[in-house]
Amino acid sequence: MTRILADLPDDDIKWLDRLADEQGKSRAAILREAVSAYRAQDKDWLEKGFGLWARHGVQEDGLAFQHRLRTEWDGPSEGDREGGDA
Repeated sequence: MTRILADLPDDDIKWLDRLADEQGKSRAAILREAVSAYRAQDKDWLEKGFGLWARHGVQEDGLAFQHRLRTEWDGPSEGDREGGDA
């Protein structure tokens, strides 16, 4: 195992010490667990997102969905506004 030197803000050290004390572990053990948990996270967000709608049964085309949402931003048409001509 390799030893490292890392600079952390005092507030983070205080928080880390409280957490280590609560869990009955060393500061180093808490940091090792944090690094392991961080490494375990799947960082391939593109692969996770690609095909997400299809995997959940959504049939609407992504571009059509985008267009539908953007038409909501336009507000009422000129003829729909109060006092406007139809």
